[in-house]
Amino acid sequence: EHFPSQLSGGEQQRIAIARALAKNPQILLCDEPTGALDFTTSIQILVLLKEFCTAYNKTVIIITHNTAIAQIANRIFHLKDGQIVRIENNSQPIPPEKVTW
Repeated sequence: EHFPSQLSGGEQQRIAIARALAKNPQILLCDEPTGALDFTTSIQILVLLKEFCTAYNKTVIIITHNTAIAQIANRIFHLKDGQIVRIENNSQPIPPEKVTW
């Protein structure tokens, strides 16, 4: 029962993620999805995104400065000055619950 401006940044971010998932897109672009969230909520969001990707065979792209999050990815793109400088295939991604930072 609140207007968006009455919610915290983390609450607004969680609502934006929920709205994006509800649209069931083929590709989901997430720019710093854990940026305004505490550690526990961040892990919950990463679990949710990973489950969405796996269960529905969707592509989820997470853009982040938090390199620890890269451990959950199947493929990691490294950028510098707006250019892809390296692509890594991660044959053993870890579950989001195991990520620490």
